[in-house]
Amino acid sequence: MPVLFCLGMILLAPPALSFELAPFKDRLFAYPPVLEARDGGDFLVIDYREERDINGRDAVPERRVHGRYVATEIRRMQRDLVARTSAGGVPHFAVGALENARIITVYLHGQGGSRHQGVNDLTFGGNFNRIKNLMGRNGGLYLSPDFSDFGETGAEEVSALLAHYAARSPGAPIFIACGSMGGALCWRLAQSEGLAPRLGGLLLLGSFWDADFLMSPAFRRRVPLFFGHGGRDSVFPVEKQEAFYRKIRQAAPGYPVRFVRFEGGSHGTPIRMTDWRETLNWMLSAGR
Repeated sequence: MPVLFCLGMILLAPPALSFELAPFKDRLFAYPPVLEARDGGDFLVIDYREERDINGRDAVPERRVHGRYVATEIRRMQRDLVARTSAGGVPHFAVGALENARIITVYLHGQGGSRHQGVNDLTFGGNFNRIKNLMGRNGGLYLSPDFSDFGETGAEEVSALLAHYAARSPGAPIFIACGSMGGALCWRLAQSEGLAPRLGGLLLLGSFWDADFLMSPAFRRRVPLFFGHGGRDSVFPVEKQEAFYRKIRQAAPGYPVRFVRFEGGSHGTPIRMTDWRETLNWMLSAGR
């Protein structure tokens, strides 16, 4: 897999990982009961139930969450922009600090998605509204871009967008969350020698595995890795993702990797249920 990324001189200073995200609606977004914990708590099996976690959480199931889960005033910090980059114009939503951000989080959608998915306040149980608020309220920046494909061109566009904002926030660690097929971009970005020093973590949400990660600059730098997966995912079988998680632990004992299995959950469940604050704060801590 070719290295596609060059972030230049902005990478001379390592990112600052000396803070944690303040609470925001933590009780509402906390994980349901844990059915099983393995590997010292790095592998969790969560009791996911559609009746409670969709029908009880949404006013209109899968379309509109109950109002207590969201704080829509964050829209005042949301902009629909086009970044002029070396890869061309990259349309994206940006929420929070466009310069001097303390932390940068980007969400890369899956097949059939768009930049609008990552800023929809009302779907996926309000979880996108939560990450927007966590970034905006903590001096961070949240990005949800469009990109041409899940291959080299899309990777170049995302890389250029990250370079655009990383130059404006040289101390900010970058966290990349990839939903479903968006994982193809996560794995490509992990291969970048230039980007790896800035990475604070990678989040694979209902996505797939890539054995080449074990030879990547991100792996060598021990970039924290999170897997969220539905126990009944019919697109990417959970057993194969769990096998990859175990392969990482065997290849590098003590590697900062976590797996959350939402028992009974489907392909999109991790996007709805992943606890952004708990996961990002763990990554911030693991990266110190």
